[in-house]
Amino acid sequence: MSENRPIPLIGAERRELVLRAAVRQGLLHPEEAPLAAFLDLDAVAGTVAALHAAFPAALDVRHAFAAKANPLGPVLRRLRALGMGCEVASPGELAQALAAGFPPELIVLDSPAKTRRELALALDLGVSVNIDNWQELARVDSFQARRRSSSRIGVRINPQVGGGRIAAMSTATATSKFGIPLADTGNAARLVEAFRARPWLTELHCHVGSQGIDLDLMATGIATTAAFAERINRELGRRQVTGIDLGGGLPVNFADDRTAPGWDAYAERLRAHAPALFDGRYRLTTEFGRSVLAKSGFIASYVEYTKEAGGRPIAIGHAGAQVATRTVFAPESWPLRISAHHPTGAPKHGAPVPQDVAGPCCFAGDLVARARPLPLLAPGDLYCLLDCGAYYPSNHFAYNSLPEPAVHGASTDASGTVRFETLRPAQSVEDLVARTDA
Repeated sequence: MSENRPIPLIGAERRELVLRAAVRQGLLHPEEAPLAAFLDLDAVAGTVAALHAAFPAALDVRHAFAAKANPLGPVLRRLRALGMGCEVASPGELAQALAAGFPPELIVLDSPAKTRRELALALDLGVSVNIDNWQELARVDSFQARRRSSSRIGVRINPQVGGGRIAAMSTATATSKFGIPLADTGNAARLVEAFRARPWLTELHCHVGSQGIDLDLMATGIATTAAFAERINRELGRRQVTGIDLGGGLPVNFADDRTAPGWDAYAERLRAHAPALFDGRYRLTTEFGRSVLAKSGFIASYVEYTKEAGGRPIAIGHAGAQVATRTVFAPESWPLRISAHHPTGAPKHGAPVPQDVAGPCCFAGDLVARARPLPLLAPGDLYCLLDCGAYYPSNHFAYNSLPEPAVHGASTDASGTVRFETLRPAQSVEDLVARTDA
């Protein structure tokens, strides 16, 4: 399947089915639960299956979910059951991955600021480690001198192939904070010698970026990394580099319900730029996060009030900066689709009216949409922020001490009935006070 034939996994009818069921079962309620998030677990399973299918079964591929995209325990456990590994970038994420049951050999640690204690724990457990810089390499040297680890250990390089549409998501620019910059004077030769002196260094890692990154740019960075692996092996006269971590970063389509580009389109670009990845000479690792979950989730909120200011209608609800932080603070880079619904969850029809959709936070910029054409919202209606399965509900911004909303997993049984499971319970005001009171 090509980039022009994307895979639809969740659409308006499916969301309406979940939303109506949530209202009927009281998971959304104007007083008791005015805000909640939902993750379509059937769609997640379809996405993971598509990811696995994009790579030939004969290859040794470890697909490690980037925990930063959604570190909720039940989500991680479900992904583990679907055959995923886990990529972590902090002591907290490592602890969450272990608690979710990921075996150490399926965990990859990538933080750019690993402490000695964090490194020691990962190396003792056998967690894969990607070294970010020369000073970290020296730290790992000291651990390896004391006790040789069973971990797969690699070096993250910055292929310096350039940035994409969103600067903050571009990690392969000339001055990126991540990895050892390959094109900087002397670094390539120094890396070859680092591998020569350390037979336990067996992998290379790169990550070009995520949202706003073109597939060909991603593949070019990976091809640069694969070519450098070949150089190391050629100059050392042995196949020491046996694994390549491709990173993650498949961009998500936030414009409509299509999942585009698909995993097969990504694999096609890899074949075109780096065919050596597909002949079996390397173990491969991927680290996708947002693209695994984003299209399968949405956030629903009741409209509490409506008003008009300067001739523009404003709907004020409960989904704002605390759950859609990137959209509120960087709306040009992270726009979200919004759907309008009656209190029952049924879609609301009518002539689109440009209106602001505002959240509950006490600052003027807490808008999830500006002058968005929608059927005119009224108090008691519902609105949904779409494509929010990753980052949005699970990375809470605690402005105004707004509590974390519940996150519910949805699946459909053979009869078509929607079943829910709690992925994270709603935080009560009492829990919030206890957490913030010494």
